[in-house]
Amino acid sequence: MGIDNFCSLDGSDPFWDWNRTWQTHNPDLTPCFQNTVLVWIPCLYLWLFAPLYILYLKRNDRGYICMTHLNRAKTAIGFTLWLICWADVFYSFWERSHGATIAPVYLVSPTMLGVTMLLATFLIQYERMKGVQSSGVMLNFWLITIVCATVTFRSKILHALNEPASVNVFKYTTFYIYYTMLLISLILACLSDQPPTMNVFVQNPCPESGASFLSRITFWWITGLMVTGYKRPLEEKDLWSLNTEDKSQRVVPQLVRRWDQECNKVKRSEARSQFFPPSNRQILLVKTLKKTGDPSLFCALCRTFGPYFLVSSLYKIVHDILMFVGPEILRLLIQFVNDSSAPDWHGYFYTTLLFVCTCVQTLILQKYFHVCFVTGMRLRTAIVGAVYRKALVITNAARRTSTVGEIVNLMSVDAQRFMDLITYINMIWSAPLQVILALYFLWQNLGPSVLAGVAVLNLFSCSAGLFVSISLIRSSFKDNRIKLMNEVLNGIKVLKLYAWELAFKDKVSAIRESELRVLKKTAYLGAVSTFTWVCAPFLVALSTFAVYVLVDEHNILDAQKAFVSLALFNILRFPLNMLPMVISSMVQASVSMKRLRVFLSHEELDEDNVERPAISSCESSDSQAVQICNKTNVVSLSLFRINVRIPEGAFVAVVGHVGSGKSSLLSALLGEMQKQKGSVSIKGSVAYVPQQAWIQNATLKDNILFGRDGKDSWYQKVVEACALLPDLEILPGGDSTEIGEKGVNLSGGQKQRVSVARAVYCNCAVYLLDDPLSAVDAHVGKHIFGSWCFSVSCRQSLNSLNAAGTGKTPQKTEPNDVAATKKTKSAEAARLTEADKANTGRVKLSVFWEYMKAIGLPLSIFSIFLFFCHHLSSLGSNYWLSLWTDDPVINNTQPNREMRLGVYGALGISQGIAVFCYSVAVSVGGILASRYLHQTMLYNILRSPMSFFERTPSGNLVNRFAKETDTIDSVIPSIIKMFMGSMFNVLGSCAVILIATPLVAIIIPPLGLFYFFVQRFYVASSRQLKRLESVSRSPVYTHFNETLLGTSVIRAFGEQQRFITESDGRVDHNQKAYFPSIVANRWLAVRLEFVGNLIVTSAALFAVMARDSLSPGIMGLSISYALQVTASLNWLVRMSSELETSIVAVEKVKEYGDTEKEAEWRLEHSTLPAGWPTAGHIEIHNFGLRYREDLELAISDISVNIEGAEKVGIVGRTGAGKSSLTLGLFRIIEAAQGEIRIDGVNIAELGLHELRSRITIIPQDPVLFSGSLRMNLDPFDGYTDEEVWRALELAHLKNFVSGLPDKLNHECSEGGENLRVLVLDKGQMAEFDSPSNLIAKKGIFYKMAKDSGLV
Repeated sequence: MGIDNFCSLDGSDPFWDWNRTWQTHNPDLTPCFQNTVLVWIPCLYLWLFAPLYILYLKRNDRGYICMTHLNRAKTAIGFTLWLICWADVFYSFWERSHGATIAPVYLVSPTMLGVTMLLATFLIQYERMKGVQSSGVMLNFWLITIVCATVTFRSKILHALNEPASVNVFKYTTFYIYYTMLLISLILACLSDQPPTMNVFVQNPCPESGASFLSRITFWWITGLMVTGYKRPLEEKDLWSLNTEDKSQRVVPQLVRRWDQECNKVKRSEARSQFFPPSNRQILLVKTLKKTGDPSLFCALCRTFGPYFLVSSLYKIVHDILMFVGPEILRLLIQFVNDSSAPDWHGYFYTTLLFVCTCVQTLILQKYFHVCFVTGMRLRTAIVGAVYRKALVITNAARRTSTVGEIVNLMSVDAQRFMDLITYINMIWSAPLQVILALYFLWQNLGPSVLAGVAVLNLFSCSAGLFVSISLIRSSFKDNRIKLMNEVLNGIKVLKLYAWELAFKDKVSAIRESELRVLKKTAYLGAVSTFTWVCAPFLVALSTFAVYVLVDEHNILDAQKAFVSLALFNILRFPLNMLPMVISSMVQASVSMKRLRVFLSHEELDEDNVERPAISSCESSDSQAVQICNKTNVVSLSLFRINVRIPEGAFVAVVGHVGSGKSSLLSALLGEMQKQKGSVSIKGSVAYVPQQAWIQNATLKDNILFGRDGKDSWYQKVVEACALLPDLEILPGGDSTEIGEKGVNLSGGQKQRVSVARAVYCNCAVYLLDDPLSAVDAHVGKHIFGSWCFSVSCRQSLNSLNAAGTGKTPQKTEPNDVAATKKTKSAEAARLTEADKANTGRVKLSVFWEYMKAIGLPLSIFSIFLFFCHHLSSLGSNYWLSLWTDDPVINNTQPNREMRLGVYGALGISQGIAVFCYSVAVSVGGILASRYLHQTMLYNILRSPMSFFERTPSGNLVNRFAKETDTIDSVIPSIIKMFMGSMFNVLGSCAVILIATPLVAIIIPPLGLFYFFVQRFYVASSRQLKRLESVSRSPVYTHFNETLLGTSVIRAFGEQQRFITESDGRVDHNQKAYFPSIVANRWLAVRLEFVGNLIVTSAALFAVMARDSLSPGIMGLSISYALQVTASLNWLVRMSSELETSIVAVEKVKEYGDTEKEAEWRLEHSTLPAGWPTAGHIEIHNFGLRYREDLELAISDISVNIEGAEKVGIVGRTGAGKSSLTLGLFRIIEAAQGEIRIDGVNIAELGLHELRSRITIIPQDPVLFSGSLRMNLDPFDGYTDEEVWRALELAHLKNFVSGLPDKLNHECSEGGENLRVLVLDKGQMAEFDSPSNLIAKKGIFYKMAKDSGLV
């Protein structure tokens, strides 16, 4: 039985009829087609997707939704539709029973449709049971069904109007009821149901999960946040919580589990490869040396994120196919204009099809990007979490293979590379697909001539690889500059004390100049790249059209061939330009993957290194708290034959010479060393005080509590026992005072006491103390020792015990020396560091003006003029092409083709010259601005006082020289070029469309207003979201850097999980700002592309309406420009937002020009005598200083006279003001009262370098800068080698340096009889005399010496 007989037994109802469907002014489909295809399409869709959808719901159970009115309505309508379909079936049987001839289609199709409606009703209930609030599968089903039914609905109405006598009232009535129910079902499917009942309460949840399907595909669900951001600047409290599937606690364990599986595969493979019979023992020795393989991080990433990412690939395939619909519809429209006999509805049909296809393409593309960005976000989260977890468990040997900075780069740079790559990784297969499809359609249009254009396009695409190679060279200079700047900032105090700022400024500037030279080469190559990107479509079209018209004079370049080819070449441009970029990004990502794989493969500490027996309530009193049993060599090769048993309650000191293994023994007890043989056992919890105190950037109280619950009475006892009460009086905010990075605002003794207090507060069973009292005053150590009566296992060196009073680490030069004890402990006073704050509101125009001045106003104006010239030439060339295609054809040839081709080429050449010139002008201007801004910032920061560096985190400053400078170097010039190009493209496109079809003027103004509103609406939120994301990113790396420095303490206290949770929380907090920003981009893209789609549709619609008065060339020109306006509009808003965001880098760089500065380094008219100082006579008269204007004097009324050649020791208890007086002598802190004279010269009247370069100091913290040993000794090259060797000899380093291979050029890596004593107390001079006289007076100095055991 044929299809015609299936629809009508006598064959009177054909399946298809061209005369009825296409070649008519009133088209309609045959009843057979309506009753088969239009009925079967929705059925086929649902039955095809239902099994996969049911399986998906089974595996992704979101909870249970209670029956609601919405769900009841959906179910009731589903059953109603099922009943209507069966009513049609029964009615057909009834007609048949009464002798009517019924075709099989009237039984089969309603039956299929009825069963499908029953399946739809089942899916509605199954979705409810699985917690689906809104279904895309069902919405699409109802949409497809209603579209198919609409055709039948129109046909039935026409039939009823034209042939009312033949109307079947029952079937028409059931169909109208059926159609009404379908409309209601479609409306209900657009609504979202209530949340599942088993959902856990989340504060400020993300609305995405509860949004309807339409809201999700149009990203309408973010509109509420955008409205808030438009009304006022967004704040952290406005941000949603992350979706559960995006959080670290969900994402990171998945990657870690898959990575462990890969590692276990390799271990099993190695185990199998090492199994040989005894006779093959020699072979075994050879084969074990061979590498059996490394675990694959790539496989682990693919298995973790691959399934979700594959969805993006499906979206990309559909989008790539839809890309070629536009040129084909353009061809049909031009063909329609040329064919005057074609019915008008053809043009309207093409226009509607163009609008639908572009809208579907928009939604699919934005969904594709959303999946890619979310995958990238999850990938970064997983890598950061995996690296953090690994850092907590790797061995010390593995840890030493990388610097802290290199490990931090794994989560900052390498994780970011993966995140950036994932967005465009699909181009690896998508680009070849687009190229193949484009070449196929071009070949169909122009034949072999297209190969000439492809050759030119391939030639241009090769420049991308060279661009990448030069960029890599530049990155090496950048890395060296950042490394040196990091050292300068870490050693800024030494630089200021030695007056070395200018020397290191010159070193940084020299590296910067090398970087700028490479950047200039990059700029020239970038000009070539911009030339290829902008001019490629024209040059390819020129070469193709030239070959096409010159090969055969009978080849006519009409509008269809010209503008369809231009549209296809525009499509071809993107993949050919993107592919080299993606490949180079993949190469960089592969390097990052190798680094990550090596780090994640590092050996981990064995938990079995230390046994932890359970504590029993009935143990004997002599049970062992610590036990080490070993017959031969036990713990690594650092310790041999150790056998120790320490009973509970014992107080043990481990003594020995330097290097005898005391710290190694403690490391063994902590499990930090690899156990080779024997056993180590510790019963109960452990507290550890390292030799170098590890302090967190938190309040002092938080440093002591260390994650434990606060118990006020116990806390007060601990603070008192550890002698911290006097320090709490001194600190501005008491125990709420924020402690800076690495304890910058605490002295060595204070840091050590906080470290001890942390251990005491934990109230553990075993205490391991590594020389805890070496950095505290003798009387303080005695107090701690006497107050602390716990069971401890302590290692204390003899030198430290005997020299506890005199061997104290000198105090830090921070405000802890302040003598004022009565201060208001306010929250503001407790704060020390000033973290980056997210600015609010629009960027001021003054920032743009500052950047233009840095470039130079003439160059800026000239660049804008070149932009205008380029786009004027571009419009002229395309308009000329439209005139060419409208030339009359005489004897099957176009007579003026050589002239047309010549003018077309000349306009193209002028366009190319303008492109190259404006690209060079913008890039060179960017380099000039970058040099000026960097040098100004470097000078201003080096001129800043020490107080600036103490309150500003070093990460903020490094960020200015790294990220912000890179933005000014590379990002801003590129964005300016793209912004200007997009703006002129949009203006030019609108101009062409208006000239071609003036009626478009009706719609462009309202669309322009809508566009402007959307742009401002978007930028207000996007700008603030990017600021919030930028501000929340630094704490992630700061916390990781801090963790790396304290891993042994964290492990000893068993706080790994708390720190992991803290790190995950910071990452999630950062992603909370990043996720809305990527969704906001999609929100914008959907709306702007919709505006563009309306412009395209309007151009096509009005061209169809004016077909009689419009030439094919002008129509082709208009629609080809309209097809580009969507991307240009989207890109213009994106670039305007990026420009506003990126120009903030200039604002941040310039802000350091307004900060407080030190006095001038050198005075212009200096009267300083030559050779000063000659005698070294120091007169201090009524001297005092304060650390901040709002603080009291740290020292006051100091008057002392020190003769030349006298040796004076300044002593005093913590907070007495010793360091403050030294700082005043070097003018690190300026005097608040009094004066200091050296050889009669008031030091306040000197330039800082004139003072500091002529007196010297041995700083408390030894600092070495990367570079040669000679550079570290004499950065200005002011001394001969003999003088340098003499200095080394006096420092007892001559023999050591002589033994180095490169001697003075050795590269350093990153890192008395006449003695008098000045005694300070509470910021004032208490005593000043020789030691013997002071002891005889039995004053403060005598008491200090007595406490130290010296008298």
